[in-house]
Amino acid sequence: MFSVLRNLLIAIVASLVLVVSAWALTLQEAADRVARQYDAKVVSAHTIERDGRRIHVIRILTRDGVVRTVRVPADRR
Repeated sequence: MFSVLRNLLIAIVASLVLVVSAWALTLQEAADRVARQYDAKVVSAHTIERDGRRIHVIRILTRDGVVRTVRVPADRR
């Protein structure tokens, strides 16, 4: 009985991980969106974790020559 419950719990957790990762925004997707949104060139991009949440930090160079930093939550599409 314990074995069946353990296997069921593992299956449920694995399913949830797959669903959540499908909602996650990759660093590349975030950088592409920011570049299009601001009509800019991506200078650098990395992901940080703050308060248990992942945030993509993207630095861009605008057509006006201004460098901006844009933060995008990684858990939203």
